[in-house]
Amino acid sequence: MLVLETERLRLRWYAEADAPFILKLLNEPSWIANIGQRNVHTLDDARTWIRERLIGNYEKQGFGFWAVERRADGALMGMCGLVKRDTLPAVDIGYAFLPAFWGQGYAREAAAACLDYAHRVLGLRRVLAITGPDNAASAGVLEAIGLTYEDTRVLEGEERLTRVFSIDF
Repeated sequence: MLVLETERLRLRWYAEADAPFILKLLNEPSWIANIGQRNVHTLDDARTWIRERLIGNYEKQGFGFWAVERRADGALMGMCGLVKRDTLPAVDIGYAFLPAFWGQGYAREAAAACLDYAHRVLGLRRVLAITGPDNAASAGVLEAIGLTYEDTRVLEGEERLTRVFSIDF
């Protein structure tokens, strides 16, 4: 299901047919370093992850992480969207792209569209975002779309430090 369109991008629900892409994205070294190991090692694992973690959130929360496609050619580039984590007091925005699509403004464009959706469609008054302490590129994207650095902390149930950003509407 199509959720959003921007000048260059289309954001849509993931489907089980996207399993090969999810398998690749979740095993990308940058995903593992910045987001963490998800133990998705086969196409069956990827289909299960899509069903439980992505489609499950669409059904429970009405939003989630969406597939980001380039409008020009339909290339699947990454994910971007909104999630309500138990470890944070508000919905947060997140994204991940394959390295071939870094540095071209796609993350900023997708994240800005998701932020607008959070406020305009979902009526959220506050949105958070998190990054690792050394992920300057993601921090730059968040600041470019209007979020400000709040603090660095260890989230409940985690061991590593996390930088928290926020925006109030």
